[in-house]
Amino acid sequence: MEKEPLVSIVTPSYNQARFLESTMQSVLNQDYPSLEYIIVDGESTDGSLEIIKRYESKLATWISEPDQGQSDAINKGFSLSRGDIMAWLNSDDLYYPSAVSKAVEFLCANPHVGMVYGDTDIIDENGQILELFNTRQTSYQKLMRGSVYIPQSATFWRRELWNQVGPLDISLYFAMDYDLWVRFAKETQIQYIPTLWASFRIHREGKTTLSDDRCWPEMRRVHQREGGSVFSIFMAKFTLRRILGPFWNWIKKKRYNL
Repeated sequence: MEKEPLVSIVTPSYNQARFLESTMQSVLNQDYPSLEYIIVDGESTDGSLEIIKRYESKLATWISEPDQGQSDAINKGFSLSRGDIMAWLNSDDLYYPSAVSKAVEFLCANPHVGMVYGDTDIIDENGQILELFNTRQTSYQKLMRGSVYIPQSATFWRRELWNQVGPLDISLYFAMDYDLWVRFAKETQIQYIPTLWASFRIHREGKTTLSDDRCWPEMRRVHQREGGSVFSIFMAKFTLRRILGPFWNWIKKKRYNL
C-alpha cells in the first residue's frame, strides 16, 4: 500500500484568541493521519500564545514574531513545511470532519488536477450558520472575468504547483488568494467538489472582503498583470462595484449583523 501524502496546513494568526482554539481543534481532529500543522503568530498579546503552547506537542512547529501581514505569515509557514499537499486555514475559520481526507482522496485519484476546492458555509462569531458561500466551478478564463467562486478555507493544492508559481504576493492585502488562484489556474486544472469542507467566519474584527474598496482594486492589479483589457467583462464589473460598492457593503453588513 502506498504511503499517504503528507498534508501541510498553515494557520496565520494575530490576536484571534477567542477563535483560535476552535480553529486548531478542527485541524487536529481531522481523521487524516499524515498531517503537519504549523501556526504562524504575529506576536499576539491576547492569550493566543498560551493556547498554542497547550497544543505544542501536536504541532509540527510554530513561531511567534512580527511579520508584514497575513500573506507574509502564510509564506513563512509554507517555507517551514514539507507536505505534498498544502492549504491554509485562517485563525477564525474551521474545517469540517474528513475535509482533509476527502481532498487528498480526490487529488490522488485525479493526478491531472492541481487544486481542488469544496463548499464553505459562512458563520457568525458564535458559530451560527448564516448562509452557504456561492461556490461554483471556475477556470482561468472565468477568474479573469472576475468570477472567483473559490472559498479559500476549503481549498487544497499540490506542492509542485506552489513551487512553480508561489508564494503569495505580500503587497496584496485582500486579493492575495485571488492572485494565487489565477496563477494556479493558468498552469493546471482546478476542480470544485460540491461537498461541505469548511466554515468561513464573519465578525466585526475579522479581515473580510466586505470592503470592495480595497479588494477589487487589488484584483484589477492582477487582471492588468495578466494582460486584461480595459474593455473587458472584469472592468465592467469593477466599474459597477465602484458605483454600487457602498450600498452593497451596507446590505451585507445588515445581513450579517456587523
